[in-house]
Amino acid sequence: QVQLMESGGDSVQAGGSLTLTCSISGYTQLRKCVGWFRQIPGKELEGVATIDNALQKNYRDSVKGRFTISKDDATVYLRMNNLKPEETALYYCAAAKWTLKCNINTTMDFWGQGTQVTVSG
Repeated sequence: QVQLMESGGDSVQAGGSLTLTCSISGYTQLRKCVGWFRQIPGKELEGVATIDNALQKNYRDSVKGRFTISKDDATVYLRMNNLKPEETALYYCAAAKWTLKCNINTTMDFWGQGTQVTVSG
């Protein structure tokens, strides 16, 4: 059973930074694809960043240069710099059962409960 647990969400001022952490267990797929997604109030769920086995990364255009996704064994991180108020959202960690191509448009099969990020100012 695949389980994902996010942590690190907090309230910060605009321009601030946060690092989100996702602990993953039971994910034994050979072709791994994990990522971060967010639910902004009033908007559809959107992909933020993904990373695969080969450490290839894919980012949403609006976060390029400010967010960094990384992984270490069974943990995935999202470092977010220069946060903007419009990025206030519930951030989810997710993983795919199988995919040929890992990017923010990949259908994810396993999801965490989410961690809240609130950016004020």
